[in-house]
Amino acid sequence: MAREDAHTTLLNGETRVHLCVGDPITQVKSPAGLTNAFAARGVNAVCVPAHVEPADFAAFMSAAKRMHNVDGFVITVPHKFAAFAHCDALSDRARFLNAVNVIRRDHDRWIGEMTDGIALLAALRARGFEPKGERALVVGAGGAGSAVALALVDAGIGELAIADLDAERRHDLVTRLKTLGVNVQASSADPSSCRLVVNATPVGMAQDDPLPIDPVGIAQGAVVADLITRPAVTPLLQAARERNAVIVTGTEMFAPQRNILVDFLLGAPFAPSRH
Repeated sequence: MAREDAHTTLLNGETRVHLCVGDPITQVKSPAGLTNAFAARGVNAVCVPAHVEPADFAAFMSAAKRMHNVDGFVITVPHKFAAFAHCDALSDRARFLNAVNVIRRDHDRWIGEMTDGIALLAALRARGFEPKGERALVVGAGGAGSAVALALVDAGIGELAIADLDAERRHDLVTRLKTLGVNVQASSADPSSCRLVVNATPVGMAQDDPLPIDPVGIAQGAVVADLITRPAVTPLLQAARERNAVIVTGTEMFAPQRNILVDFLLGAPFAPSRH
């Protein structure tokens, strides 16, 4: 089988450009992953990292959308809520979350979608975990955490606890999810009695970060997922592994995420959503 990075990317004046926008940006896998995926499909396109601070995000997006060879944006920390305002049309999922992680050009319109939750759900199922009827803790009510929470609701999660240091943001997410009839509550980051624990914050990306939860409460056999892609095995995942938990890395999540993003950027219909 050919290696994914063996595909040849043609770079010339006809190359279509997709920008991966974040702050920081060095940890992202999208530039290489999406560029290789475009090449594998015979599409003359690249994904290029763009390090943009929040204060400059609106001006950057306004300028980049005027570039006629830019066809899309992959949005990462911390811009997923801010990017919502730069879309002319939205999937039901993105509209419910008020956040997007991918935007594509459609003639003179820009269409936004949020794929983080369905990508994590695919990674969990690849590990044999089915959320229906289970109890889960999601740490982080930002763009990624909101998307994960919604995907778990759609998958029939039994009970859902949401933790975030930003009490207002957490309350807003819990309030919106309750309108879907799910058993959801604001919570501390206590993983006790949870079959699934998800870190959807950037905590763990820097070497001196504290753990986002106390691993002592992680039950044996629980599933612990971390959306961070670098390091591949975060300190949280290492602590969970030492407690005989099943771990799901951000890299495992990126495997389905890559194909979902490429499908969307190349014009596939919105990913399925019940809202």
